[in-house]
Amino acid sequence: MAKAMTKSQTAEHLAGKVGITKKAAGEFLDHLAALAHKEAKNTFTMPGIGKLVLVNRKARMGRNPQTGEAIKIPAKRVVKFRVAKACKDSVLGKK
Repeated sequence: MAKAMTKSQTAEHLAGKVGITKKAAGEFLDHLAALAHKEAKNTFTMPGIGKLVLVNRKARMGRNPQTGEAIKIPAKRVVKFRVAKACKDSVLGKK
């Protein structure tokens, strides 16, 4: 399995494809991440890739794996990423 691309490798690739500097591509990635963090409360969508959504998890009973003791896990809000169908089909291939 190949290694994941680093931020600088991603910026370099985008800079070459779009015809901008690596610094500008890096700044674009920074601004995109900041926008995603800010808008995740309202659902942030990247067309063709997926979306960030805020999900409320219910309280539930769990188990301490070390002792086997039952514990209560409180309700909480979490951020989830839902992969778009176009991305799934592109990566995995159509069924």
